[in-house]
Amino acid sequence: MKPAIVPTTMKAVVIHDDEALVRSDVPVATYIPEGHMLIKTVAVAMNTSEWKHIDLKLAKNGAIMGCDVVGQVILMGSPTLSEFARRKSDPNATGDNAIDPQQFKVGDYVYAFVHGSSNKNPQNGALAEYVVVDSATTYLASPTWKSVDPSVSSIPVGPVNSLEAAVSLPVSLTTAGGIMFHDFPNKLLWEPAEPQNNFPLLVWGGATGVGLLLIQLAKRTHAYTKIIAVASRSHEAMLRTFGADDVFDYHDADVVQQIRAKYPDIQHLVDAVSEQSTIRQVYKCASETLPVTIMQLVFLSIEDIEPHDRRDNVKIISTLIYSVTGEEVPIGDYTFPPNPIYRRDVARFVNFIAPHIQQGGIYNMPVRITRQGLDNAPELIDLLRKGKVRGEKLVSVL
Repeated sequence: MKPAIVPTTMKAVVIHDDEALVRSDVPVATYIPEGHMLIKTVAVAMNTSEWKHIDLKLAKNGAIMGCDVVGQVILMGSPTLSEFARRKSDPNATGDNAIDPQQFKVGDYVYAFVHGSSNKNPQNGALAEYVVVDSATTYLASPTWKSVDPSVSSIPVGPVNSLEAAVSLPVSLTTAGGIMFHDFPNKLLWEPAEPQNNFPLLVWGGATGVGLLLIQLAKRTHAYTKIIAVASRSHEAMLRTFGADDVFDYHDADVVQQIRAKYPDIQHLVDAVSEQSTIRQVYKCASETLPVTIMQLVFLSIEDIEPHDRRDNVKIISTLIYSVTGEEVPIGDYTFPPNPIYRRDVARFVNFIAPHIQQGGIYNMPVRITRQGLDNAPELIDLLRKGKVRGEKLVSVL
């Protein structure tokens, strides 16, 4: 492959006051840190984090937005192995430490999570023509994956087999991996014969991006005796395809009572919707006597549970995918401290799961494709803001 000719400026979507703005004069990165890569973007996917960073004023003017990107590697930092590979120095390592590392080179197609709308690194985000990606949070695409035909406007549920399907994964998959293998934590085992935990998992918001990937990971790693999904009944067929053993409809007025009657001893629960109303319902589904951990994805706490429902056996925790940087994370007025253990565990997960995705072991959710590049990103972000996108991922091809 010939050396890449990289322009000095590019098109990117940035935060400008209270809106997402497409600009064509954004500087392209001139320095690629060690263990990072510069990619030329093929497609991007949209997430709720984009509009939340705007509406909640979590980032500064000029920050490049976006977290999901797929593209071709055109420049390498050094070394060419992921951080996890660099840390793997014991030839007698077993278990998680013995995972074969991904190796990247110029010309590879990769898909990655990027901390877009960042206060620490505002010059980098996924909604751009050129993106710096961190090898610790980057997945190597299969060489057989290509872009779908231009006439294709949607991709159904199924094994990942295209670049547009791949870009639907990074944020949701990396978040789910952190929850499963750092926060709970489970072991990185592919389809073991026996369940890792002798109790079920409940995922409230099973049809969300994170919910669907959690269900798949829990099933593929046989982490629990049962996987219980709470979502609209209209998504039941998809949820069962992804690995849910039982599905409850959150529209039912007595849904909590239904769950408690059938599963009285749930110890791990995930609120993938993470609103005050849902965390209160999830809390009521938890075991009344056994130790319980509830994962929520924003900043909810025991203070959001009504006092008369609070129990000493239940703890509520949170996850922050942005901690994969291993550095402090300033968001809004608060700065989260560095979390190198989280970074280590997520790097191990990425290296573990990437080849299984290539082999068809992880499915993408339904994908809706647009072909206006970055120009219609503000419109797509607004669709997410207004709640007009459900059960599918919006992907834009550049």
